[in-house]
Amino acid sequence: MAIVRGKNIDVLFSAEQIAEQNLRMASEIAANDHNNLIVIAILKGSFVFAADLIRALHAVAVEPEVEFISLASYGAGTTGGKVRILRDIESEVKDRDVLLIDDILESGNTLKFARDLMEERGARKVEIAVLLDKHSKRKAAVDADFIGFDCPDYFVVGYGMDVGHAFRELPYVGVVKGDD
Repeated sequence: MAIVRGKNIDVLFSAEQIAEQNLRMASEIAANDHNNLIVIAILKGSFVFAADLIRALHAVAVEPEVEFISLASYGAGTTGGKVRILRDIESEVKDRDVLLIDDILESGNTLKFARDLMEERGARKVEIAVLLDKHSKRKAAVDADFIGFDCPDYFVVGYGMDVGHAFRELPYVGVVKGDD
């Protein structure tokens, strides 16, 4: 347990565990044959995970182009949640392999939107890498190809994930506990 900003935070996945999973996922990604791979990080929550996974990819000799997309979802708690593009990628994905990176796969609405968008734009193949998979929360028909951890149904922070723009800097994934 750590105290950050006056809140008790239980460590769910340590920095060391995360680093091990990033290297494992990078090795799995490298084992696939890719055609002009472009990695697209979904902002904001994935930025720390994406940076570390991209460096892990470099360590296993994968040299992707890197892009960023910012998406906003509203009504995402329902199966009909809407997603809109706040900032689009600049690169062409037609006939290329795409790896979407996100911090957490929960309802699936955002990642399904992003995957479908890349497919509509002519991507040859679209794969998804997530740090955390909350499969019990899935509303949309989408699964990740590469998963760091199966995540229990907790509200998590750290490693890029936030509550009110706080706790993103934590080097681990934790659960904020109530004020005891």
